[in-house]
Amino acid sequence: MNTTTVIKNASLVNENKIYSADVLIKNGRIEKIDQSISVNENCLEINAEHLHLLPGCIDDQVHFREPGLTHKGEIYTEAKAAVAGGITSYMEMPNTNPQTITQELLEAKYQRASECSLANYSFFMGVTNHNYEEVVRTNPLNVCGIKIFMGSSTGDMLVDDTNVLCRIFGNAPTLIAVHCEDEATVRKNLALAKGKYGDDIPIEMHPIIRDEEACYLSSSLAADLAKRKGARLHILHISTEKELSLFDNALPLADKKITAEACIHHMYFTDDDYKSKGSLIKWNPAVKSKRDRDAIRAAVNNNLIDVIATDHAPHTMEEKNNKYLSAPSGGPLVQHALPAMLNAVSEGWITIEKVVEKMSHSVAVCFNLEDRGYIREGYYADLVLVDLKKQTTVNKENILYKCGWSPFEGTTFQGAIDSTFVNGHRVYHQGTFDESNLGKRLTFARR
Repeated sequence: MNTTTVIKNASLVNENKIYSADVLIKNGRIEKIDQSISVNENCLEINAEHLHLLPGCIDDQVHFREPGLTHKGEIYTEAKAAVAGGITSYMEMPNTNPQTITQELLEAKYQRASECSLANYSFFMGVTNHNYEEVVRTNPLNVCGIKIFMGSSTGDMLVDDTNVLCRIFGNAPTLIAVHCEDEATVRKNLALAKGKYGDDIPIEMHPIIRDEEACYLSSSLAADLAKRKGARLHILHISTEKELSLFDNALPLADKKITAEACIHHMYFTDDDYKSKGSLIKWNPAVKSKRDRDAIRAAVNNNLIDVIATDHAPHTMEEKNNKYLSAPSGGPLVQHALPAMLNAVSEGWITIEKVVEKMSHSVAVCFNLEDRGYIREGYYADLVLVDLKKQTTVNKENILYKCGWSPFEGTTFQGAIDSTFVNGHRVYHQGTFDESNLGKRLTFARR
């Protein structure tokens, strides 16, 4: 295998600039960036004329379903779909089976990923009402963060003990990521829906059951706790305009103590899409109104929202094809997140520089990632070549998720992934894979 590669004639998109340059990769890292780099016969030369070179996307919220839920997805299949979509690193959530709520179970996930993940990886430590001592043992240098479900979502990891929340927010050794939906509000709204519809609740009721108030009450509680306790808080998948009032864009990202994430589905779909998509776009928090969607898009552009992620959460089609109360929330997205955002560039509501900022640079800053998220000399060569002139059509034949479906099926995006490099290794190229190298465990530069 070649350990030296040069990417020639690419248009680099990096640190809010677009410029032509060559990139020399050696032993997994970027050795040199220059206008013209000469190569010898032992170097793999890739002509990237007419292509854009981006830092690989870093997805800070995925559910790859392993262990215990591997009929839906597994680390190998979902990481493979991720690299085909230009995602070179991911951070995976703890609501697997068993739940990741001890340090031993956490390390077991890392071991499994080291055996099969084509992308770089990190795993969140899960919080319950009863595992405080395990949580505070989390190593901030090699674990992305701890995850608190301040809303039950799926599974039974709801943390609703105020004393536990206060202890965690006051003593967390690392970043706290939260799912925010007020459980009492959701239950009240669900009871009203059951009273009206019985067991035949229409899917269009989902954003009414999991409404704006449920999101805001919980997000504002988390933000208040973080301010009082001095915690480093990251609020996941913002879905409402109202929640945006909790965030600030006056400070540079590196100085923020409270940050926010937006997900692809909340920037793409609206409640009008339930009519055609049904439970395929049933997520928690719910896809809401066009006004909410447009406000989230604006917040991404004006830096009230700091990062873009997927909340990739596959279920089988058999599971999804149920009535509202039985159909699980979540859907697969990692293969199509970057193509969806490239399409957004073509639509004009975001620039490609901002896409790179929110899907690469800002994730690295937010989590204090070591040597990733930028095209810089000395950094790991996690890179993606994209063709803005080609199109990507999502269909059954090219979907790589183990569950075999996508909410984007039948959609054509303007923009396509040409190649993905993980630690300098071209793992994906125009529909084919080279699986001879695996991803690495992410590390974090935290004090």
